[in-house]
Amino acid sequence: MSSTAGLSISRPPLTLLGTEPWRAAMEYLAFKVNDFKQKNTAPVGDGHPVIIFPGLATDGSAVEPLRDYCESLGYTAIDWGKGYNTGPKGDLDAWLADLASHTAELLNRYPDTATLIGWSLGGLYAREVGKLLAPQVRQVITIATPFNAEADHTNVGWLFRMLSGASAAIDPALSKRLRTPPPLPTTSIYSRSDGVVAWETCCHARTSRQVQDIEIDGSHIGMGWNPAVLEIVADRLAQHPAGWQPYTLIA
Repeated sequence: MSSTAGLSISRPPLTLLGTEPWRAAMEYLAFKVNDFKQKNTAPVGDGHPVIIFPGLATDGSAVEPLRDYCESLGYTAIDWGKGYNTGPKGDLDAWLADLASHTAELLNRYPDTATLIGWSLGGLYAREVGKLLAPQVRQVITIATPFNAEADHTNVGWLFRMLSGASAAIDPALSKRLRTPPPLPTTSIYSRSDGVVAWETCCHARTSRQVQDIEIDGSHIGMGWNPAVLEIVADRLAQHPAGWQPYTLIA
């Protein structure tokens, strides 16, 4: 388990950012090589709905490998249904309430509670929507999501400002809100070799029986198909909502 207490957080080195495309390509190759094996060794799904929120400046196509993987295991994998993620617009509370209402509509047709998965900025959506829709959600999984920050510790703040028209700055109240986990089993998957967001911001200051941070080796861009990430996601999805257990790291 990880803690950010006492750490001095800075943006990832530009050397890591520069190698992101190459490393993501290698992870995709590993994904294609291991795909058949992983699907045949992963726990069989129970069919519950899984909604996946994409990262900044991407849409459902960017997380299609992850969505297809969840579907292949037996889950009902659903796109977030909002097209390109350009960041929240206008009043944040109103924007999140609208997103939660839209998500609830997607889930109303299913009898089972859902898992919400978010990559990068999409993970912030998953966490906040999970708080608003807790009775309809069984767990939240975030991938490379910088929820524990007091400032912009990413290499893409400029892109957020350009797309959303808003500042990437985080005021203290919002910072406290974002770092507070949902009242649900919550897993954060992160990498110290992330070239886009500071890995420390993807870790909870305090973990608990229902909150776990899991480190993998990978790029930011390639986490949606990184074999280690897929293995963790498969394990988490197979957890029974009434008996959720922390992930056991395999040496």
